[in-house]
Amino acid sequence: MIVKDIRTMKTLLIAVAALAALPAAGAMAGDDCHVGHEAWQPREAVMQAATGLGWHVEKIEADDGCWEVKGRDAQGRRIKAKLDPATLQVVKLRHRDGQQIPERDRGNAPTVAPSAPPSNPLFQNGTPPVVRVN
Repeated sequence: MIVKDIRTMKTLLIAVAALAALPAAGAMAGDDCHVGHEAWQPREAVMQAATGLGWHVEKIEADDGCWEVKGRDAQGRRIKAKLDPATLQVVKLRHRDGQQIPERDRGNAPTVAPSAPPSNPLFQNGTPPVVRVN
């Protein structure tokens, strides 16, 4: 009798632990941006930021706690970008070429295209240095 009760108790403890972990897993898989709604920039500011990046905007919506912009970039490629709602910095950017193969860029996307490289001896003839990894 005691063995059966210990097994039942272990099963019950495992079930309780699994149920307790579910809300935490849901929170981790949630929003890409964590900004309160009072700090969000308006939709018009998102449109200005996107057009400032050279994008032709087709759709703007809120998704995963971020502003999501769908449209085309300056080269005509389809894009899907997520912008931080407070700073309007690019959080995620996906390009799609004519074959619909996505390229992802998380957090490395430029916010504005640089007009000229900084004056630095590493830059020659206005081009950035070439980096090689051995």
